[in-house]
Amino acid sequence: MNDIKLTSSNGFEGYDIVEYLGFVNGQIALSSNFFRDLSSNITEWSTQENSVITGKLENASQNAIANLINAAQKLGANAIVGVQLNYTGFSNNAVGTVASGTAVRIEKKKQLHKVDSSKYYISNYYNSKMPRPVELTVVREDNVVRISPLFYNYSLNEIKAIRCDIEFTNYYDEKLMLQGIDFVFERNNIMQLQSDLVDCKLPCKAVDLIKDVKMYVKKYVTSKGVFLPDADSVDVEMSKTALENLKGKRGLDAVERYKSDGTTWLCNCGYINAYGNDECEICSRRENELRTKTGFDYEEMCNRMKEVSSIAAMKDILMEYIKKGAIDAKYRMELLETMESGLQYEKTRGDMTETVLEKVIKVFEG
Repeated sequence: MNDIKLTSSNGFEGYDIVEYLGFVNGQIALSSNFFRDLSSNITEWSTQENSVITGKLENASQNAIANLINAAQKLGANAIVGVQLNYTGFSNNAVGTVASGTAVRIEKKKQLHKVDSSKYYISNYYNSKMPRPVELTVVREDNVVRISPLFYNYSLNEIKAIRCDIEFTNYYDEKLMLQGIDFVFERNNIMQLQSDLVDCKLPCKAVDLIKDVKMYVKKYVTSKGVFLPDADSVDVEMSKTALENLKGKRGLDAVERYKSDGTTWLCNCGYINAYGNDECEICSRRENELRTKTGFDYEEMCNRMKEVSSIAAMKDILMEYIKKGAIDAKYRMELLETMESGLQYEKTRGDMTETVLEKVIKVFEG
């Protein structure tokens, strides 16, 4: 009886019914004397007689179930669902117990192996040739969280290991710091270093709430020894959407838009180069490839737009440049459509100035 499962319901928790084998029953008949005893005045039974009658009924039920199981096993079943137990009258004034149900074959449900992966841009950077973390992959596998950062290795050194603290910020602006996480690399002397996945103590439920990730390099190991960072970490100032747009166009290590004041120029990697340096000292980007030829200083216009609190005011600034003829005709229609669209969405969605500003910048840089 231990080899077969029984239930009065339609199934078993944690199991799937893979085959229905048919209706089965098991029965056992009691003598007519038992029926007469049962039909007599129950109120006149003694305690001993009551125990005897109850014992006979229980024994009959167990035998009927045993017969039910035998019938199901003959069909190749390993379970019976919808089991019912009834008492019924037979001929010759005999009474019997009937157990019935549906014979089935069941299998344990396969445990789902859940894996999902998310990538987060690192919102801080180091302005030197030391390994720079640019992206973090977070993988949830069942109830375990693993992480794998991507580093830019500008100097193409043989980086063997990097130790980092990682700061996660969630949508509630709550912070969680993982300290002293070591990442080891099998491949070296390449620009992009991706570590193997490393277990971490980040709770699974916290992953969906991640808003921002910062990584702080504490030490790194090369073939020449152990080194500490030679620069302080710098926070990225642009919005998440703007950063995504910039990285999509300029590379994963891009953290700043190109700027030049005539004496220095700011590279996409964030390094300030001296005027006359054709290539960035950190990432080797060429300045002439970073310049945006738009016909006017759109950054000045965008900086003015950052200072206002409504799209209507942003549109007024745009119109000043259009009326002066500063903006090429090929940009005007798209910019005006962006402003009109923003004004419409602002009525139902609230403040849209940041979104509109990002679209304006994308017109010139896209």
